[in-house]
Amino acid sequence: MNFPSNLYYTKDHEWVRVEGDVAYIGITDFAQKELGDIVYVDIPSKGKTVAQHEVFGTVEAVKTVSDLFMPLTGEVLELNAQLDGAPEMVNSDPYGDGWMIKCSIANPSEVEGLMSAEAYQGLVH
Repeated sequence: MNFPSNLYYTKDHEWVRVEGDVAYIGITDFAQKELGDIVYVDIPSKGKTVAQHEVFGTVEAVKTVSDLFMPLTGEVLELNAQLDGAPEMVNSDPYGDGWMIKCSIANPSEVEGLMSAEAYQGLVH
């Protein structure tokens, strides 16, 4: 399994890539493997401010639907439009083309509370 060290992680299996005052968010390699083949990503929160730990959308796999939890408080600025036609990118490239949302970072101190790659790896092993 892949745990890029430049990302932050949550116990709910989301990852965060901070770029200045915005963050890219997706689900981890571990999460996509647990879910299986992803068939739909539903994120109705574009343009809304979502608080940390609140649900910002769902991901649907063949066997289950899972909530997506916001790792950081912020406004959802952009959805990954490629996932509409190719949700399987979450399976094939969870940390790259399979990102889900781009959001503003309302409270930078929340980043400090996220897990490192090492801590997350310890959680899932």
